[in-house]
Amino acid sequence: MEHYYALIMAGGGGTRLWPMSRQDTPKQLLPLVEETSMFATSVERLAPLFTPDQIYIVTGRKYLNALRAHAPQIPESNFIIEPYGRESGPAAALGITVIHKRDPQATVAILTADHHITKKEAFRDVLKAAYELAEKGYIATIGISPSYPATGFGYIHQGELIGKIDGYDGFLGLGFTEKPNAVTATSFLASGEYTWNSGMFIWKSKQALDEFKRQQPKMYEQFMLLEPTVDTLEYEHKLEEIWENVEKISLDYAVMEGAEKMAVIPADFGWNDVGSWSSMYDVLKLDKAGNGIKGSQPERVLLDTKNTLVYSDKLVVTIGVEDLIVIETDDSLLICHKDRTQDVKEVVNHLLRTKNYKFL
Repeated sequence: MEHYYALIMAGGGGTRLWPMSRQDTPKQLLPLVEETSMFATSVERLAPLFTPDQIYIVTGRKYLNALRAHAPQIPESNFIIEPYGRESGPAAALGITVIHKRDPQATVAILTADHHITKKEAFRDVLKAAYELAEKGYIATIGISPSYPATGFGYIHQGELIGKIDGYDGFLGLGFTEKPNAVTATSFLASGEYTWNSGMFIWKSKQALDEFKRQQPKMYEQFMLLEPTVDTLEYEHKLEEIWENVEKISLDYAVMEGAEKMAVIPADFGWNDVGSWSSMYDVLKLDKAGNGIKGSQPERVLLDTKNTLVYSDKLVVTIGVEDLIVIETDDSLLICHKDRTQDVKEVVNHLLRTKNYKFL
């Protein structure tokens, strides 16, 4: 698979994981679950399926030095820098444009730097199967077998069976539903025809660009102006020029929801999108009372406390509480109910409105 490349999206801010995830140290640079940062872990689990030369990173300029330090094995030229954040649609288009210019036969796996995966060999096996589907002309998506009717994830509707690929079933993809309500999510689960959208897409670079051309013609034209300048002295100037006018849009909305010849591989490899403190709680080892503890301070006093996450480097004492999130940093303390962790982003919005930038 010499023409197979991993494109890791590593430019997000992780606002739902405030106060640990900050503008200068977003969640992908933090060792939230394992001993290494989420980004470093994302790179390491790709070996040996991908060599360092086959791994590309899209990120913002402010994170470049830190990311390079976390993954020094990746060639410097494989770090693709966005001038500033424009959502995942332009980020993916930029990465694919650079890879396609360097290898027109490329197949690209769009991955992210902030997923937690426990079964790493199984994950690589699914990426192999997805490659085979992409070689047959499909846009392969990886669907996570749902374990409960989640309302915080998108869903993929699977159609008829295409066939078995390396032991995995491949189905036609019939469309996406973004974060349904509880009733709809429950019906999806009961039908057995839906998987969670992992946000991982595997496609030939030519097919990806054709989808941008069909669905986002203006954006396609902008990146076609950039492509001839890749690896030339004109590249940086041309990128700045087009980036100012590139539409800010997610990859799902830009092309995936309307993509042709979509396929989905349902899989279970211990996946979790660590996008909030409640999802962080879900991946931690819990004590007998259902409490999760992280931080350098080994002492905790949790009296009559249940189903609570405590993340702090200090001694924390809780008495008679349950279903709480307690996150403490040097300058901030977050306490919220476990059901309200999606609202943490509103704290960040409030800090922006009130210009409390020192806490961002």
